[in-house]
Amino acid sequence: MRHGELPPGVERQRTTPEFDAATVPAGLLRAHRVAPEVWGEVEVLAGSMTFVWEDRPSSPVSLSAGDTLVIPPDEPHHVELGREARFHFAFHR
Repeated sequence: MRHGELPPGVERQRTTPEFDAATVPAGLLRAHRVAPEVWGEVEVLAGSMTFVWEDRPSSPVSLSAGDTLVIPPDEPHHVELGREARFHFAFHR
């Protein structure tokens, strides 16, 4: 399932390596933001994760293998990993 849409005209600039519970950077597990003018997109490759918007923590988004979620610029969020989660991020400008 796709959660959100990228705006027209943005192009993929880079993709992170694949992460899992052993390799996830600690910063992703606490509040952080995508840079201004940059759109993020998380893709869950296996397992599950929860995406939490810091300004609306009562509305987490559950993601599982095959799901993607678009992250607008400068919106605070963090991820919580489920069992066997594997995922990566793509950044668009």
